[in-house]
Amino acid sequence: MPTTLHIAAACLFDERGRLLLVRKRNTRFFMLPGGKREADEDALAALERELLEELELQLGADALQPLGQFQAPAANEADTWVQADIYRAALLHAVQPAAELEELRWLDTTLPLPDDLAPLLREQVLPALQRLPSL
Repeated sequence: MPTTLHIAAACLFDERGRLLLVRKRNTRFFMLPGGKREADEDALAALERELLEELELQLGADALQPLGQFQAPAANEADTWVQADIYRAALLHAVQPAAELEELRWLDTTLPLPDDLAPLLREQVLPALQRLPSL
């Protein structure tokens, strides 16, 4: 029986409307910034903690708009699914990778998608974003 990870992640957009993606050390796939929820955390608290750890970014709950809850196979863990609470926000200044992040990438969603996107992002989140007006 597959394991399910409960995560919270953010769609962060720059002033040009590009989406911030991250790649963790020793992994292949790019995904949204965020991560696993601790046992005592709600999704927003987990996301605020993860953004601070991964990007040294402090975003309050008032800056984050819910996009929805999505489920997909995990990108980097076999026989594992992710159940994700996804939010979106405008990113008002530059960020740098910290903690376990190896690389950042800006994705122009109007161009053909690269092959190295996590399943949750490619199959669930990007289609949901296309149905909404931009921030």
